Amino acid sequence: MHIHSMRSRLKDSDHLRDKLLRKLSEARKAGRPFGIRPENLLRTVTNLVGVRILHLYTRQIQQIDSVLRDVFAESKFELLEGPFARTWDDESRAFFDGCGISTRRSPSMYTSVHYVIGSASRTRMTAEIQVRTLMEEVWSEVDHSVNYPHQNESLPCREQLKVLARVTSSATRLVDSIFITLDDHHRAARLRGRRRPQGR
Repeated sequence: MHIHSMRSRLKDSDHLRDKLLRKLSEARKAGRPFGIRPENLLRTVTNLVGVRILHLYTRQIQQIDSVLRDVFAESKFELLEGPFARTWDDESRAFFDGCGISTRRSPSMYTSVHYVIGSASRTRMTAEIQVRTLMEEVWSEVDHSVNYPHQNESLPCREQLKVLARVTSSATRLVDSIFITLDDHHRAARLRGRRRPQGR
């Protein structure tokens, strides 16, 4: 299978409180009502429940996306948003566009494919699914430790995270290359086997 591992989580109550206070502040500054209420919390805050799917190399997202869409249809989950890929480099953007996955610029250098699904249950709720490579997960975990829920003010630290994003992106490309080379090797071996003359 294309999935290396999966993780799930419920949003920490302190992080939820912090997010709601930020949303309240943004609503007040914009002069609009704060629309999050207890009765719509599970639907409005789309990342209360999160599932993270990790895979080894970039091309696997095509098969993972196809299987996820089948699962959503079978389970009657509504695809509310996505899939879209947050990415910061042109090569990745071109790849995702070629797969039919829309892209969004990521100034923070975060890379991941996102889905937001809604339940078919009587109590309407949402969940966020993130799909990314193991190398992208390394950057994300370090960035999350340093910058969440509030951005770190250390300029050197932020610059080092940009370097880490480039290093993990290069490592992802190296893993991609290894599997492309392996596929080519297997294809050539099968071709040689077909061409081998049969003994009399």
